[in-house]
Amino acid sequence: MRRTVLTAAALLALTFQALGAGSPDPSKWQDVLAEARGETVYFNAWGGAENINAYLEWAGGELQKRYGIRLVHVKLDDTANAVAKVLAEKAAGRDESGTVDLIWINGENFASMKRQGLLFSPGWAEKLPNWKFVDVDGKPTIRTDFTVPIEGLESPWGMAKLVFFYDSASIDAATLPKSAKELLAWAKSNPGRFSYPQPPDFTGLSFLKQVLTELVSDPAVLQQPVDDTSFETATAPLFAYLNALNPLLWRSGKAFPQNYPAMKQLLADGEVDIIFAFNPSEASSGIANGELPDTVRSFVFPRGTLANTHFVAIPYNAAAKAGALVTADFLISPEAQLRKQDPKIWGDPTVLAVSKLSPEDKAGFEALDLGAATLKPDELGPALNEPHPSWMERLEVEWKRRYGVAN
Repeated sequence: MRRTVLTAAALLALTFQALGAGSPDPSKWQDVLAEARGETVYFNAWGGAENINAYLEWAGGELQKRYGIRLVHVKLDDTANAVAKVLAEKAAGRDESGTVDLIWINGENFASMKRQGLLFSPGWAEKLPNWKFVDVDGKPTIRTDFTVPIEGLESPWGMAKLVFFYDSASIDAATLPKSAKELLAWAKSNPGRFSYPQPPDFTGLSFLKQVLTELVSDPAVLQQPVDDTSFETATAPLFAYLNALNPLLWRSGKAFPQNYPAMKQLLADGEVDIIFAFNPSEASSGIANGELPDTVRSFVFPRGTLANTHFVAIPYNAAAKAGALVTADFLISPEAQLRKQDPKIWGDPTVLAVSKLSPEDKAGFEALDLGAATLKPDELGPALNEPHPSWMERLEVEWKRRYGVAN
């Protein structure tokens, strides 16, 4: 009888383990802090920009000093590589001690991880101590990622909106395009002076989604998962547009910049006249860091540009879950968010509601000089909804088939 009882107890323990029993609970924050001390957090995040890398180095120093956490920035050129690593570990039965503790993520990669059960338990993000400062009411994309409900499976880190840049020393602002169609007309008058990063680069795919959203006959179809019929019908205007645009691009569309930093360098070198980024402060940040001329300015399309939030997520099998929770909480602290929004540091817009902050922190944000090239919030124009993540996947495949080139 005793042997049977022990076996049942063992099975019960295994069941709780499979359900995640014993995982750190962010509602018991002091326990989380105690468990996190001494942990190493492997943060898989894009490593293609020096200012972002420097910011993460600063964050790592603060986490070590305050919480005894060692932050290792695993630099990615494609977030999908980290997702694939977690998926491979799950397929191999490695449900504990995974090699990825935290991922900078949004869009199709979040949807993929959620669909395949690769994320730490729902709700953790909204239990973080600094969640109380997050602007849930004013920024709807904090709870919906590319139409996919977040359910507390990832923590917001920064805001994004597609903004275009130009050098006012060489271009008259009155001639700037005000829509995707006008951009094509501008390219015809200025061949070789525009380009976009080659997909699967996120910024390049964002340009395709912007054009698609403007040209599609029924934007509502983009909020639903893609199918063969809807894809062919909805994207026909986009590919007709690209067929006309690509020969007019830098290097006649036979080569594309690899990513946003490479496109930014083309503007700095005077090889193109208009570029774009998913950060309203990017031009001011580039000026502050000596990467762009101080005559660069921003503009948007009056009828709207894409907007979203980017996040950090914890894989279900992360080895340092407690350390990852503390890291995610620190990244949405008023101090870390204020530093991140400074164009001299990064220029990434905050996810916090400044009105919720202490008088001291509120004053810090209000005193922040966002730079002459940064548009004011009321100048950014309407925010267009991101399509469902499945559209991004199909666009990438079809773009490669039609226009893919070797850089």
